Amino acid sequence: MDRSFQRIFVAGHKGLVGSAIVRRLRREGIEPLVVDRAALDLRDERAVDGWFARSKPDAVILAAAVVGGIHANNTRPVEFLLDNLRIQNALIPAAHTHGARKLVFLGSSCIYPKLAPQPIPESALLTGPLEPTNDAYALAKIAGIRLCQAFRQQHGFNAISLMPTNLYGPNDNFHPTNSHVLPGLIHRFHEARQAGASRVVIWGTGAPRREFLHVDDLADACTFLLTNYDSSEVINVGVGKDISILELAQLIARIVGFEGQIENDLSKPDGTPRKLLDVSKLAALGWRAQIGLEEGIRETYRWYCTHRVVK
Repeated sequence: MDRSFQRIFVAGHKGLVGSAIVRRLRREGIEPLVVDRAALDLRDERAVDGWFARSKPDAVILAAAVVGGIHANNTRPVEFLLDNLRIQNALIPAAHTHGARKLVFLGSSCIYPKLAPQPIPESALLTGPLEPTNDAYALAKIAGIRLCQAFRQQHGFNAISLMPTNLYGPNDNFHPTNSHVLPGLIHRFHEARQAGASRVVIWGTGAPRREFLHVDDLADACTFLLTNYDSSEVINVGVGKDISILELAQLIARIVGFEGQIENDLSKPDGTPRKLLDVSKLAALGWRAQIGLEEGIRETYRWYCTHRVVK
């Protein structure tokens, strides 16, 4: 990566993505700038501006966000929309005002239309209706992309926007209802095995297909693109392969050691039928994901057992 970036602020350093980026930067010999939530509310524009004025980062990686799965998005749309807008609206202008040379904005594949072509090219943005179960989060991220583009257009600010696919890995949220699908399944299958349960119920038909990227691969892509990408256009970050939710559940059950039945709750929503990213633009720059799905889930399950399970 570009060694001229030494004062790199990682916003959201304790989350799934931010903590992975911190680990990656430290392997590069760079100690990132971080600030705890208790010391700085990233939704507070005045406080954020003051922190930037004092700290003067030369690069910013904006990984802070309110995130969650279908249930969390459906039940807390106000926070998913308003808090994410506040974070973006505070950090992006402050980064420009106080002299950061580059900003990396992390969005999400949910910005694309529900029925986008598969695999989804970056050009699909704003070409159709969003998936209703996560449209609040998606709209906030789309606004963040446009704000980055506006700062580049009006002020020449070097802000880039990365659109990761579904993420998982160490330090994920394994809450039984508020997590994303992969960590949520790890928790439920582990609990079922521990309890000797005969079945685990998964939401919907199990037919929707999803792509999963290990968060350490995303962190590597962030440092790669910090050096190698300078465009107003969004760029997808993924693996280029997907798996059905039922196949994912079967894989996790095998890794966890659950031997019971997997049943479907057809009263629950499936969400978007398929969400596979076209990663040809990123591949053309010379970057590809390195961590296979089974390998990554095994590592994530080991982390879960060590850090998240109360015996």
